[in-house]
Amino acid sequence: MKKIAYSILLLAALAAPLSAQSVSESDWGKTKNGEPVKMFTLKNSKGMTAKVITYGATLQSLTAPDRNGKFADVVFGFDKISDYETLNDYYGAIVGRYGNRIANGTFSIDGKEYKLTINNGPNSLHGGLVGFDQKVWKAEASKNNDSASVKLTIVSPDGDQGYPGNLTASVTYTLNNQNELIINYSAESDKPTVANLTNHSYFNLYGAGNGNILNHEVTINADKFTPVDETLIPTGELKDVENTPFDFRKPKPVGSRIDKSDEQLKFGGGYDHNFVLNKKSPNEMTLAARVYEPVSGRKMLIYTTEPGLQFYSGNFLKGTKGKGGKEYEYRYGMCFETQHFPDSPNQKDFPSTLLKPGTVYHSTTIFKF
Repeated sequence: MKKIAYSILLLAALAAPLSAQSVSESDWGKTKNGEPVKMFTLKNSKGMTAKVITYGATLQSLTAPDRNGKFADVVFGFDKISDYETLNDYYGAIVGRYGNRIANGTFSIDGKEYKLTINNGPNSLHGGLVGFDQKVWKAEASKNNDSASVKLTIVSPDGDQGYPGNLTASVTYTLNNQNELIINYSAESDKPTVANLTNHSYFNLYGAGNGNILNHEVTINADKFTPVDETLIPTGELKDVENTPFDFRKPKPVGSRIDKSDEQLKFGGGYDHNFVLNKKSPNEMTLAARVYEPVSGRKMLIYTTEPGLQFYSGNFLKGTKGKGGKEYEYRYGMCFETQHFPDSPNQKDFPSTLLKPGTVYHSTTIFKF
C-alpha cells in the first residue's frame, strides 16, 4: 500500500506544473505632479524576478542566479520614485522617441527640417529634455503557462520635444521559464517621423553596487563599429574593429584595454560606441553579445532584431546612491542598448529609422541568463 501511495504521489508531482510563474501589481508612490506610479513584479518558475515601474516603463530590478543558484539584483535602480525624478541617469528606462544622439537636434523628412530639444552638449539625446523615460505609461499585465508579461503604452503628441506626428508606442516585458527577459517594442505614427526605442539598463552581473564591471568578459558579434567625433556623433564611417580596442569578437575583460591611448576611447571616456552587428538579413534575430562575470559565474546572452548595439561602460557615473543604499560609482555598471545607429536620420548610409503612417515599428531584444 505504501508503494502504491508513493507512486500516486510521484505521478501527481510529475503531472503538476513547476512552481507557477506570476505577475502582481502594487502602488509605488506618486510623481511630483501627483501621477500614480505602479510596480509590476514578474516571476518565473526558476525563481527569477523582474520588476517594472510605469514611470519611464523602467526595469527597476532584475534578479539572476549565480553558479550556485544564489540570486542577486543585476541592474541599477532606485527605491523610490522621487529619486528617478531627481537623479536621472536613465536607469532601466525606455528611452525615446529616439534612443541615442541626433546631431544638433535637427533632421529633415521630405525636405522639412525639424528641431528637437537639446540636452547633451549641442545634440539631442534619448528623446530630448522630457523623453519617454520621464513619463508615466499605461500598463496591463498578463501571463500564460510559460511566462508573465506587462505591456506598457504611451501616446506622444505631435510636436513632442520637436518630433512630428502623434506617436503611439508600446513596450512589453516578458519573463519566461527559460530565464529570458524579452522586450518587444512597437510604434505607429500618423505623420512621417523617426523612431528608435531601447532599454537603458545598467548591468553588473556580480550584483548592482557590488564593485566595478572591469572584470566582466564581454563578447560582441560585430566586425565593425561607428567611430564618433568629440560630441559622440558618428562620423559616418563603418570602421573595422580588428587591431583596435573595440575588437570584442572574442571574450575580453572590459578593463583590459579601456584606458589605452586611443582617440575614440578618449572621446567616450571609455566605451560609449555603437557596434554594427553581424547579420545575414537586416531584421533577423541574432546573438549580439555575451557577458560573463567570473566571480559569480553569471552569464548573460543578448539577442536582438536590431542592427546595432551601443556598448557603454559607465564612464559618466558619479556615485549616485541606489537601491538599498548602494553606491553606483564610476564604471560600476554597463549598458547594452540594442538600437538603430546614432544620428541615423542625418546619415543616409545608416539603416533608416523613418516611420511612415500605415507602417509599424517593431523590434525585439532578449536578455537570457
